[in-house]
Amino acid sequence: MTAAAETLSSRTVVTVVAGIPASDGAGVKLKRVIGQPGLDMVGPFLMLDEFGSDRPNDYIAGFPDHPHRGFETVTYMIDGRIRHRDNRGNEGVVGPGGVQWMTTGRGIVHSEMPEQEDGLLRGMQLWLNLPASHKMTTPGWDDIGPERIPQREDADGGMLRVVAGTVDGLTGPKTDGPLDPIIGEARLPADGRRRLVLPEEHVGFLYVLDGGVSVGPAATAVAEGQAAALSGGSALDLTAGGEGASVFFAFARPLNEPVARYGPFVMNTKEEIYAAIHDFQEGRF
Repeated sequence: MTAAAETLSSRTVVTVVAGIPASDGAGVKLKRVIGQPGLDMVGPFLMLDEFGSDRPNDYIAGFPDHPHRGFETVTYMIDGRIRHRDNRGNEGVVGPGGVQWMTTGRGIVHSEMPEQEDGLLRGMQLWLNLPASHKMTTPGWDDIGPERIPQREDADGGMLRVVAGTVDGLTGPKTDGPLDPIIGEARLPADGRRRLVLPEEHVGFLYVLDGGVSVGPAATAVAEGQAAALSGGSALDLTAGGEGASVFFAFARPLNEPVARYGPFVMNTKEEIYAAIHDFQEGRF
């Protein structure tokens, strides 16, 4: 181990929670991981939902037209396809390995509907807060196909792919967010290890999609379907169990601002929430 590696401070687990059953949209069944009583938020990350089922009745009704203001949504698809359509004329389909990144800004109305009538649909949606200076920015949308997401296969069977920021020499297609997010997925073989070097001040979490991992010097266990909010530190050290693991991770600069939330609106004050509701009702989105 080099001297530089020895000086890295390893992140530790602060809280572990399991996703809880929930329903959203027009009855889509999902697991709410962040944005629940056990884990309200992690820094600027306001919500993480995992949806996954091979039963069409669990997802076929989708998420019809609904408004948003004040944050970004990151939809990370694993299996199946979802079509996005919004009132700014954007439309596209995100499929396996793809990401749909939407900046809701000052207001947008959109729908997210399954592009399939049967089969497995699995993915996640992450909500990333925007600072007050960006909450009323022009809405934006980016359909990121898997071919745009850098991915490296390791000799031991592990894999790293990066959607946002730079990790281990890979730079994702999203590099311009106001909070410098770092988002990606790491797969570890059975009993495999991985160290991710990160900005020490970034706050974040990991979510175990498959298998299980132990985290940090205390080897804290995080099982499939669980999220771990992490301490600060310059490295995230992971060790997989005997079946290997797939881990989704997200980090960003802390946002030390008040948070006011009401359904699909995230602002800084109650007055701004009232204004968002009024603007939506008056057709200003």
